[in-house]
Amino acid sequence: MTRLPLLALVLIAASATAADSNKDLDKALAGRTPGTPTDCIDNSTAQGPQIIDSRTILYRSGGHVYRNTLDQACPSLEPDKILIVELHGNQICRQDHFRVTEPGTVVPGPICWFGKFVPYDKPKS
Repeated sequence: MTRLPLLALVLIAASATAADSNKDLDKALAGRTPGTPTDCIDNSTAQGPQIIDSRTILYRSGGHVYRNTLDQACPSLEPDKILIVELHGNQICRQDHFRVTEPGTVVPGPICWFGKFVPYDKPKS
């Protein structure tokens, strides 16, 4: 018995997930241009997170969409998961720790770190 069909199904599922993530990212950033990266965003006004994939998280604040690209992939960081962010003050900053957990569970995954936050804005008319 060969494992090739099972492997093919796994690869097809991974490709579909990546395609969905790219669509979500494209939709969120459509018509916006990137600005100067910043180390922190204000947690009190930030809406999100929106997890795109294992290295990309989006936050919204005012008219900005902030894209955070992690320096390294975070194990189990997927769109259907929950972030537990370790805050120090009222900002979320580069190198702040977070962990990922499944909805309904209490055991979080390994520690991951935020990267820089890149604001994406719509051009002013």
